[in-house]
Amino acid sequence: MTRIIMLGCNGRMGQMITDLVSQDDEARIVAGIDIVDNRENGYPVFLSLQDCDVEADVIIDFSSANGFESRMDYAVDKQIPMIECSTGLSEEQIAYMGQASKKVAVLKSANMSLGINLLMKLVKEAAQKLAADGFDVEIVEKHHNQKLDAPSGTALALADSVNEAMDGQYEYVYDRSQVRQKRGKKELGISAVRGGTIVGEHDVIFAGTDEVVTFSHTAYSRAVFAKGSITAAKYIKGKPAGMYDMADVLM
Repeated sequence: MTRIIMLGCNGRMGQMITDLVSQDDEARIVAGIDIVDNRENGYPVFLSLQDCDVEADVIIDFSSANGFESRMDYAVDKQIPMIECSTGLSEEQIAYMGQASKKVAVLKSANMSLGINLLMKLVKEAAQKLAADGFDVEIVEKHHNQKLDAPSGTALALADSVNEAMDGQYEYVYDRSQVRQKRGKKELGISAVRGGTIVGEHDVIFAGTDEVVTFSHTAYSRAVFAKGSITAAKYIKGKPAGMYDMADVLM
C-alpha cells in the first residue's frame, strides 16, 4: 500500500487523483493540503504542509509554485519522496529542487502521462534513424483556448528528446512568418494551436522524400495525467535520494 499526501487536494487535478485512488487497492490518500477545506474527501485536510502530522510514503504536488521551497524542505525533513507536478517553477526553484534531490527522492516530468513519456522514447529512437537520414522534423501541438504558454512544455520536451538523440544539432524555430527562405536542414519547427476545449494533442512529424512518419498522442481527459502521477507515486516509494522522471517509471 502506497500512502499519499495530496498537495492541492481540492483543485481539479487533486480531486481527480482522489477519485482514482479511491478505486485503487494499492494506494491510499492519507492526508490532503489545500488553502481551503470545503470538501468531504474522506481524509484529513490541512491548510499547510507544515501542519500535517500524518505518516506517508509519497507526496504528490499539484499546487502552485508559491511556497515551493517550504514544501521541498518538508519532504527532505520528513524523508518523504516527492512527485513534483507544479508548473511555472523559476530557474531558482528548479535549482532548489535539484539540491533537495540529493537528500530525498524527487520525480519531476514535463508531462505525467505514461503515453507521452513512451512517445519521448520512441521519437528519440526514430530520430537516430530518420533524422540521421535527412528527414525534416516538425512538432505540432494543440491545446484548449485557456492555456497560457505556447509552445507547451510537452512539445519542448519532445523536441529536446529528438535533439538529444542528434547531439544537439537542431535549432528550434517557432515562427517562419517573418522570413522568406527555404527550410534549413537543422531546423526543428514547433507550432502551437489554441482552441476550444482540446485537452492536449502532440504530433511529431518526420518528413522525408516521398514519405512521412508521424508519431501522435492525444489526451482525451486530464485523467491521463492523474493516472500517471499515481503510477509514479507507487514507483518512487522507498527509492533512494535522487532526481527521477517518468522515463524511469517506464523502464
